[in-house]
Amino acid sequence: MTIFLSGISEEGKGVKIESSAPVVEEAPSPAIDDKKGSAADDDDDDMDLFGEETEEEKKAAEERAAAVKASGKKKESGKSSVLLDVKPWDDETDMQKLEEAVRSVQMEGLLWGASKLAPVGYGIKKLQIMMTIVDDLVSVDNLIEDYLLVEPANEYIQSCDIVAFNKI
Repeated sequence: MTIFLSGISEEGKGVKIESSAPVVEEAPSPAIDDKKGSAADDDDDDMDLFGEETEEEKKAAEERAAAVKASGKKKESGKSSVLLDVKPWDDETDMQKLEEAVRSVQMEGLLWGASKLAPVGYGIKKLQIMMTIVDDLVSVDNLIEDYLLVEPANEYIQSCDIVAFNKI
């Protein structure tokens, strides 16, 4: 390529450069474009617009779950304190036997507490009794329906209500 300098045409206009070689514009090489394009495609593959888990993330989550399970840490189940109102059939019901019938119900996770007789009206008293239960082992509804309101306890017990239910 030959370049000719023709000098200054006017003062302050600068130098005019002329070339005898034809001007050829260089196009970017396709190899470079392909590399840039594939890099851009890789970036798009890494971006997950919908938040789906990758295989690696799934494996990592499974490994964490297995590690927690294998560590042997058992979640301690909660306890609850329950106050029951146990109502007799009438004023002639022996309240001592009624309390014995209630306390005779024994199961794992159930601990009977203090009790007292409270007046209802017309000489009838109800038994108020506390119990502490382990939530995973004892269902209060099942306890009432399956043990307190069936034979032989239903001879003394007309109904049973939950007055208070507090997590410990």
